[in-house]
Amino acid sequence: MGNQNSCCCYRSPSPIRKDIVKLEEYPQEGDLSSNNIQHISEREPDDGDIDPSQDPIAGTIFMERSKASIENGMTRKRSQHQIADNKLKKSSSCSTIYLDDSTVSQPNLKNTVKCVALAIYYHIKNRTSERRLDIFDEKLHPLSKDGVSDDYDRYNPEHKQIYKFVRTLFNAAQLTAECAIITLVYLERLLICADLDIAPSNWKRIVLGAILLASKVWDDQAVWNVDYCQILKDITVEDMNELERQFLEMLQFNINVPSSVYAKYYFDLRTLAEANDLAFPSEPLSKERAQKLEAMSRVMEDKISAEIVKNGIKKWSSLDNVNSGAGVRRSVAILS
Repeated sequence: MGNQNSCCCYRSPSPIRKDIVKLEEYPQEGDLSSNNIQHISEREPDDGDIDPSQDPIAGTIFMERSKASIENGMTRKRSQHQIADNKLKKSSSCSTIYLDDSTVSQPNLKNTVKCVALAIYYHIKNRTSERRLDIFDEKLHPLSKDGVSDDYDRYNPEHKQIYKFVRTLFNAAQLTAECAIITLVYLERLLICADLDIAPSNWKRIVLGAILLASKVWDDQAVWNVDYCQILKDITVEDMNELERQFLEMLQFNINVPSSVYAKYYFDLRTLAEANDLAFPSEPLSKERAQKLEAMSRVMEDKISAEIVKNGIKKWSSLDNVNSGAGVRRSVAILS
């Protein structure tokens, strides 16, 4: 024992070298995955490709195209129902306050649909290319049995024609003004995600798909696809289902609309309306309406105050509240 030398030495066999199997490398961020499962980085937009339908800071596409049209002197002609004579603009004073009946939470239906139709009009008129997809081509998928003419893709539709088409769908399906704003958000998101341009040959089916999707996302009691077949008599349910399916796939099933993006589109539409003489009609603020707006403001203010107290955030108050011994005094606010 203890002797390290031995006459019967046993030498263990040399290990057999096995070929090292190289494991499959996972794609790094920015690379496309080889399977059907999409990496989260693949859905993030590049720095140079900002989507205004998701980013509240990025400017909307229809505003850029309408600005270019106005700068080039290509302003829209007045419709027959508009008054040609310019009227003096009503301004508020100490005794009278002029307000319209449209707010970001409750937009006016008729004026909002007009503004959305005008935004679509500028999209078509000032498009930069002619990128198309067969699913939206009206000649391949007509909305009526009469079909389309041979020059259906040559002439841009007028604003009045677009408004009539959108208004017919909204009135028949009893859709809300908020749904019109969501429709425009989905339309611009589709143009970016699908590398598509809205043109005379496809604008009806693109708008129809956006309205179909917006009505299901926004309204609690959505309109079924078969109901649109009652509005557009010659279209089939199978065609509506396929239109909805491909629309969703092109959006990568991203139907989320943040409140900040919704508000951005609303105020951009108001700016577009004012620049094109489609300003919302203003009326003097009555006592009854002032009380109604005050009640709506108080409900929202109480909701925000409850969230602030719950989260432990300090709420600043004015100098008038310092001398108030009965707690925090809420200021009366009127939202318009």
